[in-house]
This record gives sequence, C-alpha cells and structure tokens, in this order.
Amino acid sequence: MNNTIQDKQQLVDQLAEHFRAIITLLGEDPNREGLVKTPCRAAKALLENTRGYAQDAASIVRSALFSHPGSEIVIVKDIEFYSLCEHHMLPFFGTVSIGYIPQGTIVGLSKLARIVDVYARRLQVQERLTDDVCSLLTRELSSQGVIVMCKAQHLCMKMRGVEKQNAETVTLQYSGVFQDVALREEFFRLMGIQK
Repeated sequence: MNNTIQDKQQLVDQLAEHFRAIITLLGEDPNREGLVKTPCRAAKALLENTRGYAQDAASIVRSALFSHPGSEIVIVKDIEFYSLCEHHMLPFFGTVSIGYIPQGTIVGLSKLARIVDVYARRLQVQERLTDDVCSLLTRELSSQGVIVMCKAQHLCMKMRGVEKQNAETVTLQYSGVFQDVALREEFFRLMGIQK
C-alpha cells in the first residue's frame, strides 16, 4: 500500500514540475502567491480526471450480473459525465443514456453509470466514448441488443476555435436487435425524444 501511495506522489510531483514549466512559459511567475500551489493542484486534478485508465470496465459489469427471465427493454437515462477532449485536453460533458434488451441476464443499474465514468475519465472523443460503452455491453452482457446515446457540449468548441456556445453533439451507437428502426424509435420514444 505504501508503495502505491509513494508511486502516486512521485507521479504528482513529476506532473507538477511540467505544470510549473508551462506556467513559466506562459510568462507567469509560478512563485507568486496565487500560483505557488497550482502545479500540484493541476497535477492532482489531471490524475483524477484520467482515473479511468486504472479501471477495468469489463470487471465492473461482470461483478453484477443477475439472472432475469424478462426480455423487455431496460433504459438508464441521462447518466452525467465529464471527460477531457484528447485533441485539446479541454473538458466536454453531458449525458449518456443506455438501453438494452435482456436475454437471461441483467446488470446492476449502478454499474452502467460506473462504466460510463471509466471511459469518460480518459483522454477521449465523444464518438469513441459512445462506442466504448456500447461495445463493452455488447461483449459482456447477455442481451439481444444494446443502444447508447451520448449528448455533450465541448469547451473546445465554446472557448476556442469556432466559439459556438449553443452547439450540442449527439452520438448514437447500437448493436443486435437495435439494427431494427422500430426498436430504435421505441428507445427514442421512451427517452421522450419526439421526431
């Protein structure tokens, strides 16, 4: 345990040195009162926001599988997430909604939220985040099909570049029986999305 704590502190210290150098390159004084602790705080925040690299989403799903004879759609809607865009390392955030049709097995509902966090807490793009969640559930969950919808706002579009404040990106990934348009439309209807 001590070794893990020591390793983590070494990583924080190494990252903090890089943040200190960045602050200096920006023309700021890293020794001024408001910035003295910033390199360490930024290092800890970066590690927290990328903790998904140290987590195994598949084992999270496998830890909470239960027999279930039903075969009607299960939806967990509006799971909030925060992630970092891999292109600019700026935040993007929003919600993920997951639906699946059981085939003898269901997964604990909280595990769906946990796997969203695992994949969101990595350097990421929204398209891959959506696909990661769908692909994992398709592989690990005995189901007839999985559908995942992600809606997000990206600070790389709001703070820089095109600076569009109201743009929202929606991504959708599905497998199995959700290839059927009628089932996708049922998912959208249950989500409260009108066409």
